[in-house]
Amino acid sequence: MEDKMGSECEGPEMSLVCLTDFQAHAREHLSKSTRDFIEGGADDSVTRDENIAAFKRIRLRPRYLRDVSEVDTRTTIQGEEISAPICIAPTGFHCLVWPDGEMSTARAAQAAGTCYITSTFASCSLEDIVIAAPEGLRWFQLYVHPDLQLNKQLIQRVESLGFKALVITLDAPVCGNRRHDIRNQLRKNLTLTDLQSPKKGNSIPYFQMTPISTSLCWNDLSWFQSITRLPIILKGILTKEDAELAVKHNVQGIIVSNHGGRQLDEVLASIDALTEVVAVVKGKIEVYLDGGVRTGNDVLALALGARCIFLGRPILWGLAYKGEHGVKEVLNILTNEFHTSMALTGCRSVAEINRNLVQFSRL
Repeated sequence: MEDKMGSECEGPEMSLVCLTDFQAHAREHLSKSTRDFIEGGADDSVTRDENIAAFKRIRLRPRYLRDVSEVDTRTTIQGEEISAPICIAPTGFHCLVWPDGEMSTARAAQAAGTCYITSTFASCSLEDIVIAAPEGLRWFQLYVHPDLQLNKQLIQRVESLGFKALVITLDAPVCGNRRHDIRNQLRKNLTLTDLQSPKKGNSIPYFQMTPISTSLCWNDLSWFQSITRLPIILKGILTKEDAELAVKHNVQGIIVSNHGGRQLDEVLASIDALTEVVAVVKGKIEVYLDGGVRTGNDVLALALGARCIFLGRPILWGLAYKGEHGVKEVLNILTNEFHTSMALTGCRSVAEINRNLVQFSRL
């Protein structure tokens, strides 16, 4: 019976056809502490769940009798072409779910022709990630350290390794109250490879490291702009007020995000916050979205003004399933769903996905 079950898991009959299939597989096969680390939200997980529920309150208004014999999912972000507006958000500790960790994720992103934002909390070194996927489009996500020299050293290293943008996370001056992680005492067992002092030490245990800066302010952005030529993207903006300040401080992009509901609970779902951000930015800088995307229809959030979406948890589910190949499958499934959604709404190119053509009626 065991042999039969094993062969079923490896054969085509086990095929996973949507992102939630990968979630179910991960729930079955990962340890409880790892599963809780990936799935957990802050406090009551209201925002984590709302990220997904908010998409289901949106209705599409398709247009027909359009020639959709050729549908092109390609677009650009910060001037770089990607195969579809579906990219990989920064998440940490990929080695928890697959031995090659972020190296496998990077290879999958390169094969898919999309952007991968590598986390400060990567469990593989940046050098190994670049070697694994030398041609891939990579951005780097930075948690700002109180030691400016450490930030400078890391940013210069990232730039020299060919990363194309610096993504600064704003919404984590302190860690959200993640009850599952506290119960599981998971944080004591995690290590960081890249957050090292300029004096070059060993890997630093997670949360025994020097803390993330709690004093980062808008005026500090000019220092980052003075030390790098990379475009600066701010991740974690949810309000029009902060979006206005982002434009005023001459950054190159915004990721509308609530950290997957892992930081401050009971904030707006990302898709609900997108509209007010886009309204004040007025196309001056690119706006992206993460949080809650699970289907091709969800990717049509581009109609509300996002340039692309970033996937977090589904990438880890894919990685847990089959490493690089699992991540490729997740990206392929979502891209194919998006292609279908475009055709069924009468959109032949990403440029045609706009408020006039694909409008949303909120229930």
